[in-house]
Amino acid sequence: MGALPWLLLLLLSQEAEGYSGDGVDPEEVVGILHESISLPLEMPFNEEVENIIWSSHISLAIVVPEKEGRPATITVTDSRYEGRVNFLEPTYSLHIQNLSWEDSGSYQAQVNLRTSQVSTMQQYNLRIYRRLSQPHMTVNFEIPGEEGTCNMSLICSVENAGLDVTYTWISWEDSADTAHEGSILRMFWRPGDKVASYTCRASNPVSNITSRPIQAGSFCADPGDTLEKASTSFCLLAKGLLIPLLFGTLAVGFWFIRVHTRGKVPRMKKLKRNRMRLRKKGQPGPSLN
Repeated sequence: MGALPWLLLLLLSQEAEGYSGDGVDPEEVVGILHESISLPLEMPFNEEVENIIWSSHISLAIVVPEKEGRPATITVTDSRYEGRVNFLEPTYSLHIQNLSWEDSGSYQAQVNLRTSQVSTMQQYNLRIYRRLSQPHMTVNFEIPGEEGTCNMSLICSVENAGLDVTYTWISWEDSADTAHEGSILRMFWRPGDKVASYTCRASNPVSNITSRPIQAGSFCADPGDTLEKASTSFCLLAKGLLIPLLFGTLAVGFWFIRVHTRGKVPRMKKLKRNRMRLRKKGQPGPSLN
């Protein structure tokens, strides 16, 4: 608790000092979600540093460098960064671990000199992106006329892509490649045309991933054949299910007949014995029905 008044006085005293570095565009820094990033800090040459104040919207940490054999003093003033920041010597650059979306934004380092009333200021703009997953491709096609001309749309997408994602379709035909920008590629195919291969490449500032190639023209080459193959596959599946079902039904039928027969045979034998006894006595025997 005793350090808080000292920190407050230190921050207020900096407001009256001049800054060098104003008007300079912030340094763009790109980070990856759930990974780490360092914001490099340049220290003034041949100048003794009193302290360094790191901030992002609000004060983040105050660093008093090592001097005269005394170790550096670091005070983290923003609880969001507690346990996730380190300050890399000898310049005390800010190192942030386990980046989250909330960490994106502007940062600044104010370096206060012991022998001067002018502080140096370095500013940063941190942008955070997610590593892209495998692109997903969708093929839509239709054959509106009798000539067989096929209209196709290839659609490329990435799950949870985020911002600043670019898509490029690359077509391969006769060992030559052609690039088409955009997530949707529209084309048409006529009977007799060569079937080209297509791949989709998705990119953002931290990753670049390419899909597996597909031959889009094969969807239009013979739609009837595709339906026929699907019908054949269905018939084979139906047969594969029907045969075990038939054998199962026959097995249950044989089992039922066998159990029914076992119960009926002893009864028939008993009726026959009773009939023989009655005949000896001269009485009509019981019916077998």
